[in-house]
Formats: sequence, structure tokens, C-alpha cells
Amino acid sequence: MRKVLLHRPFRHMFMAQIIALLGTGLATVALGLLAYDIADGNAALVLGAIFTIKMIAYVTVAPIAGAFADRLPRRGTLVTLDIIRALVALALPFVTQLWQIYSLIVVLQAASAAFTPMFQATIPDLLPDEDDYTNALSLSRLAYDLESLISPLLAAALLGVVSFHALFVGTAFGFAGSALLVGTVLLPAVVPGPSRPIYERTTRGIRLYLGTPRLRALLALSFAVSAAGAMVLVNTVVIVRGGLGLPQSSLAITMAAFGLGSVVVALVLPRILGRVGDRPVILTGAAIMGLSLITLALWTGVIGLGWGALLVCWVAVGAGYSAVLTPTGRLLRKSSNASDRPALFAAQFALSHACWLVCYPLAGALMTKFGLITSLLCLGVLTLVAMMVGWRLWPNPDVDIVTQDRPDQSAA
Repeated sequence: MRKVLLHRPFRHMFMAQIIALLGTGLATVALGLLAYDIADGNAALVLGAIFTIKMIAYVTVAPIAGAFADRLPRRGTLVTLDIIRALVALALPFVTQLWQIYSLIVVLQAASAAFTPMFQATIPDLLPDEDDYTNALSLSRLAYDLESLISPLLAAALLGVVSFHALFVGTAFGFAGSALLVGTVLLPAVVPGPSRPIYERTTRGIRLYLGTPRLRALLALSFAVSAAGAMVLVNTVVIVRGGLGLPQSSLAITMAAFGLGSVVVALVLPRILGRVGDRPVILTGAAIMGLSLITLALWTGVIGLGWGALLVCWVAVGAGYSAVLTPTGRLLRKSSNASDRPALFAAQFALSHACWLVCYPLAGALMTKFGLITSLLCLGVLTLVAMMVGWRLWPNPDVDIVTQDRPDQSAA
């Protein structure tokens, strides 16, 4: 991993990612507390609605942005989108009504839906060597994991001296710092594809994605990630604050447990991927997530809900989460050429978040109507079913070159 950090353009992009993610992590904690403060006992439903709005923006905007990504200047576009996100974050401390939250979230997440796939698609162009790219993916996953670990702890420390509204200011600084760092990097130009009608350009990435056997399996496994992840992201605040009656700082620590499991796996995964390959790692990670949720449901039903058991379960879910998500970029790179890569990354972004669009409101509704045990069981079973679908769809053995079910291209 140290080698890729010596690559100056990647290092600056990686630092930009870390700073932006720290700010986003502060916003995640702040939004949960804002929802709990405004929603009058319906925090799970409000958070479910917020995350649903986020997913709708991702699903609708990402394919459109991906269709035109090879026609836009990368650096200028990324910097502009970061500035938009910073301005929205600065407005969030002043909201007093739910509709205001929802409106700002639409703008924020639309900008993120355009930013993230373009950002991700630049990394394989910066690092053409596969080993370097694998290490970069692990560092990227590690950045997400450290955000899950450090941001809640930072939020907990800040909440001791300021109100949660101030956390949104930290989010704005994160996006502004990201814009400054991206602005220092000379990014390689995108290889433009052939001129195509707008409809074909907008849907091409999704058609390429669904025409690739391993990526159809990845879509099922993305649903597994969404089912388990929605349980953590939507319902942790309700479990900790409502079910266990613990203070705000305990919410941050519980979210950090999820990040800890992810960090550990991200650190060891490059070596494991080199030995056993993507397929067994991803399938095992999905199984761990589903079994962990079901185990916590059974534990709670027999012994009762305890903070220690919740922390252990969240660590395990975080480990499985990282095992599924870290190799995703490798699969996309194997399944695309340079001109199709931005559209394919955008398709993965949109389709995976379509899974979240289903699971976020489902997690909130299950928790509100049926309680913790039923939520854990239902989402745990869904995770395992999605894992089995992915296992059936993914060719074994999987080869680097896959002929895709489409008339105009084979992916390398």
C-alpha cells in the first residue's frame, strides 16, 4: 500500500477522499440526531425517508452523469460538485422543518451522485498496474472504514462541547478541503467513446453491467450489503437511544464498532485477494453479514438486548461489509475498457444504490412496526438469500476476460 501513496496524483486524490469522508461521517451522526430531535418519536421513519431520498438521487442522477462523464473536464467538474456539497452542508444547521431537510438532501445527494462515480473511475486511469490498483482499492475501503471509526469518535468528542448542529460545519470544511486537493491534481483525460444518441449513452452503462455474468452476481451481492447495512445505518440510533436508553456518545461508539470490523478486513484483504481471488472473499463476506444479524436476533430473543452483543454484531457486520465492497472496483475494471469505464462505474453506483432504495425504507418500517428481533431476522434472511443468488449467478471458475451478452462489445 505504501507504494501507491508515493504516486502524487493518487495521494492527493486519496487525501481528498479522506477529508470529504470525515466531513460526511460527521453529517451522518448529525442527521441522526437532527431527525431524533425534530421527528417526535418517528426518527427511524424520518431517517428511512432521508436515506430513500438519497438513493433516488443516486439512482436517477448517476446514469445521466455517467453518460456525459467522458465529455466533461474531470478536475473542474469534481471541484464544482464539492463546492455545491459544502454550501448545502452549511445550510443544514439552520433547518427547523422536515421539508427543509428533505430539500437540502436532494441537492446534496444529486451532487454526490455525479461526483462519486467520476472520482472512482479516475483511479484505474491513474494506476494502470493491477496490483497498484488493488492496493488503492484497499486504501479507499480503509478510508471509508476509518471514517466509520474516527468520525463517530470525533463527533462524540465534539458533542461534549458543541451542539450537533456544529457538526454540519465540519462537513462543509471536509468538502471544501476535498475541492482544494482535487484542484491540485492534473487528471488524465477521459478516452471519449463513439458518438451515440442520448438515450443509448444514458442506458449503456447499465446494459453493459447487466450483460456481464460476474456483474449480475455483484448486483445480487450489492443487495446483501444493502440489507445488512440498512439495519446498521437506519436503526442504530433507535436501538441505542430508544431500546437501550444510552447517551449520544454511545451512538457514536456503536457506529465506530461497525467501522472497526471494516478496518480490520480492509488491512488484510489485499493479501487474501491475491491468494484466493474475488469470488470466495465476497461470498464469505455476505454470509458473515447475514449470519451476524440472525445471531443477534436469536441472542436478543433468548437472553435480551445488550450493548456488548450489539457491538460484537456490528463489528462482524462491518467485516463482512468490507469484504464485499473492497473488491468491487477490481470486478468493474476486469469487465470494461477505458472508454466504457466511467459509464460502468456509474451503473454500479446507480444499481447498488437502487438496492439501498429498497432496503432503507424497509429497515425503518420493520423497526417501527415490528421491533428489533423481527427487523434483524428479516434483513438477515434477505442478506443470505441475496448471497445465494450471487453464488448461483457468478461463474466458477471466473476468468478475467468475459464475453458479455451484448451485440457490440466484449469486455477485457
